[in-house]
Amino acid sequence: MSAPGSGAGERTGSWWWPALAMFAVGYGANQFVPLLVAYRSTLGLADAEATAVFGVYALGLIPGLLAGGRASDVHGRRRLMIVFAALSLVATAVLIAGQWGVAGLYAGRFLTGVVSGTVFSVGTAWIKELSTDAGPAAGARRAALALTAGFGAGPLVAGLLAQWAPAPLTAPYLVHLVLAGVALVLLPRAPETRPVVHRQAPRTRSVPASAATARFRGVVVPMAPWVFGSVTLVFTTLPAHAIPPGGGLDLAFPGFLAAGALVAGAFVQPWGRTLRSALNGAGGAGAGALGLAVVTTGCLVAALATARPGLLVAALAAVLLGAGYGVCMIVGLTEVEELAAPEELGAVVAVYYSLTYTGLAAPYLMALAAPSLGYPIALICLAGAAALTLLAVLLNGRTHPSSGGKAPATPTGRE
Repeated sequence: MSAPGSGAGERTGSWWWPALAMFAVGYGANQFVPLLVAYRSTLGLADAEATAVFGVYALGLIPGLLAGGRASDVHGRRRLMIVFAALSLVATAVLIAGQWGVAGLYAGRFLTGVVSGTVFSVGTAWIKELSTDAGPAAGARRAALALTAGFGAGPLVAGLLAQWAPAPLTAPYLVHLVLAGVALVLLPRAPETRPVVHRQAPRTRSVPASAATARFRGVVVPMAPWVFGSVTLVFTTLPAHAIPPGGGLDLAFPGFLAAGALVAGAFVQPWGRTLRSALNGAGGAGAGALGLAVVTTGCLVAALATARPGLLVAALAAVLLGAGYGVCMIVGLTEVEELAAPEELGAVVAVYYSLTYTGLAAPYLMALAAPSLGYPIALICLAGAAALTLLAVLLNGRTHPSSGGKAPATPTGRE
């Protein structure tokens, strides 16, 4: 049974509208990055508290991911996307009020997380279903690029406005209100791909069957936290500890760092997908391991940047961490597309994104460890953990080779 208005002719190009909504919500999620520097000063936030304000986003995001993806598999993609794209405007309005007290920042970041989780999981599944005429993995590539572009544009524009525009803690948010409003108006143009079934939904598994396969557990699960565990260091740790003071770009440069990292992430994604196809055909997880090798190198350069702060070494660390993010993101999404059964695509995407966002804990752990170890040593330890993950992914990828796009088998011992 196909959804109304879901013919191939009408679907051509319609993936742009959910992609625009994902871009707008990704922009809203990361517009906060350069402003965190200002909030540290104006609200007197300690290092751990500033990192906690950034990370509370994940507390809202993971429930939004899990509930949104599963609900859209049953009730359709478009309805949920419209509702939560509208809530993105509310979340930004709450963040504007955060300049007068840290409680507003916690509330705004939490709501931003709920919105982001739902839009990212539903939008990724929807774009995949609207991209069936564009070749294998086109949906994963489009969703990853929309997300990465939004993540990169948000801190760049917000940093420039916070540095030089009047009302620096208000003006950056106004851009997102306009962008999200435009995306919301255009979103209904995309056709529904999962028609609502007016009957009692069957009882669903707590973990989708596709996410319980040996390949998912062995390759996707260990790699996923490094997607955001890498690039989030660029948003929090590098601006606070790798940039020498007194440069005159205290708000703009963190935005440049974040944008540079995410441009690197976007640039390597098509290459990462091609590399995955070339290397994984032999049953390995070479592309994912290569992404983790770049993350490891980025952590080591970040350790140097925190030991000897400087703009060039901080920028190099940001580019490496962003490139590692990009490869790991696209490899993981492509794995999910291959493993997920059509009726649980949204739920499996949600599980994957939930795993990636556990990486937001990395900067907070750095902030807790730094008083005892110092940031350089803490980052070297993080690099060691990434290297161990690399070895695990390589071993598990060879033990449990890719299905090559075939429908996943039901895991042993599960009905």
